Amino acid sequence: MIRFGIIGTNFITDTFVDTVQQINGGEVTAVYSRTAERADTYAAQHNILHTFTSLEAMATSDVIDAVYIASPNSLHAEQSILFMRHNKHVLCEKPFASNVREVDAMLETARAHDVVLLEALRNLFMPNFDVLRQELHRIGPVRRVVLNKSQYSSRYDLYKRGDNPNTFNPDFSNGSLMDLGVYCLGPALKLFGRPNTVLANAIKLESGVDGSGSAILSYDGMDIVVLHSKIHGSNSPSEVIGETGRILIDDIATFDRLTFEGRDGTTEELVSEQINPMAFEIQEFIHLIEAGERETSRHTHDDMRMLADVMTDMRRQIDVRYPADE
Repeated sequence: MIRFGIIGTNFITDTFVDTVQQINGGEVTAVYSRTAERADTYAAQHNILHTFTSLEAMATSDVIDAVYIASPNSLHAEQSILFMRHNKHVLCEKPFASNVREVDAMLETARAHDVVLLEALRNLFMPNFDVLRQELHRIGPVRRVVLNKSQYSSRYDLYKRGDNPNTFNPDFSNGSLMDLGVYCLGPALKLFGRPNTVLANAIKLESGVDGSGSAILSYDGMDIVVLHSKIHGSNSPSEVIGETGRILIDDIATFDRLTFEGRDGTTEELVSEQINPMAFEIQEFIHLIEAGERETSRHTHDDMRMLADVMTDMRRQIDVRYPADE
């Protein structure tokens, strides 16, 4: 049984705790919060035995084997490295870190301390992502891919009123590309590898982060269009387009529904039963620890670094910089 500590007391960690309780092989035994009151309240709500207000104390404790990190993006690298240095396995929310330099440091620490380090980019672990890969041959040579993750942020109205929510604050390494565009880029790079060229654009907000953006990834014989936004929504599906048909993806972040449309007019639903969307990444993480393995083919160390490298380059192009880049 893998004993998890969690960093963060928000809706994401709520989902994590609920999911761990639904699957085999793990339990949440500790929670960190900056205040004892918040830690105690959260622990009582979720039947968690141990609370911490010191990350160092939790990292050195013997009540956890691994940590799930769901803190602001700017803290991912620092916190991951702290726990790995104390021989704890790390499941870190996407985006993995602020930039590729931080990812390099994280991967180096994971190798030095022989622990599992995995980016929780959930859509790469879902059965329907496997279905998509298996069905690509049906649409012939792929010529264009359009991937869209655009949803109006619940915090954008606060931002427009003059507040400074974390989600639009560059101090926390946030923005549309980091928070939503990553859902598009992860599958794109996993399916087709590193592009020959990347051309990125964005609508920057006064705070300094990107509110929305787009990119064209060019390959030999095909291209990928990435669309992402936190300042407007879009119900347009993503699609993989080939010479003999296309596959529609209802939501690139969840892969809940896939539809094949042939050039001859045939239509077929391509679905595999999916439980809680977070379950698959957690199950893979637990499997790696129990099997004594350190990487998964679903999202290798090279995959994680390539994703961070491409995103770092895209931010250079759109002139979005974080304190972590200095």
